Amino acid sequence: MLRATKNCVGAALALRLRAASSAPTVLLVAMALLSGCAQTKDWLDGIGSGDRSDESEIQAPNADEYLDELQQLATGDPETQAAIYADAESRSTLTPQPSTNLRFALVLATPGHSGSDPQRAQSMLRALREQTELLTPAEIALAEIHLKAVDENVRLTLASRESEQATKRRISAAEAENRRLSSELADAEGKLEAITSIERSIREREQ
Repeated sequence: MLRATKNCVGAALALRLRAASSAPTVLLVAMALLSGCAQTKDWLDGIGSGDRSDESEIQAPNADEYLDELQQLATGDPETQAAIYADAESRSTLTPQPSTNLRFALVLATPGHSGSDPQRAQSMLRALREQTELLTPAEIALAEIHLKAVDENVRLTLASRESEQATKRRISAAEAENRRLSSELADAEGKLEAITSIERSIREREQ
């Protein structure tokens, strides 16, 4: 392809030299050749830049990058955590692809910040299981590890909520029973007081 471009340029220059002493038609042919050479060069440049663009688009972060960010998220101050969350969410929303979705899912799966959402992370990580061919081995491993972690987190959370609700039901039932017993006791005390009053009245009459 490079040889063809050089030949094209040489031919155009030769015709241009003739154009100085030849008819206007030769000049037009020379201009057309030069234009064709420029287009060829632009096409070649476009292929080169296109290849670089594709490489940058498919290049995924390595495991260390994910882990470094998760460490910052877990140990950083609220401003740092908010910035990481906002960036991960926007990239997942604006350029949704397995790597950006994995990054946001890992952020959601990380506890200790206001944006933590294990159930949403669980859903996203499960969806990524269907796209493993688009992930690197390191990304697949991270997704599986964190999916197991959020599965356990969600299970424990649901179990805790169920236990809490059961405790609340037992407390509510106990309180209702206490109210019933208190009402019965008050009624019994009232009846006992009435009986005592009657007996006192009878004794006073007998005297």
